[in-house]
Amino acid sequence: MAKNIDVIVWSKQGCSYCDEVKTYLQQQGISYKTVDVTHQDAFREILEIKYGVRYVPVVEIGANGVFKAVTEIGLEHLKAVLAVDLPSHA
Repeated sequence: MAKNIDVIVWSKQGCSYCDEVKTYLQQQGISYKTVDVTHQDAFREILEIKYGVRYVPVVEIGANGVFKAVTEIGLEHLKAVLAVDLPSHA
């Protein structure tokens, strides 16, 4: 049985990598929330404080208020984390 997870995609308008991540999650039937950092320097500052990056996409995956972030660019990194946290969607 799949774990109940929360997924948050930090993205910006016009980001092809961000769109690729969202499309993949949709195809896998994984619901997610989006934080749009377009024109939001404060959101980028949050990313820098939390993860040491200012770029997107950043995908946070977690449960019960505990999240881990996928900050590397490329679907293979997201797929690897989802394979552990959500085995039925690997």
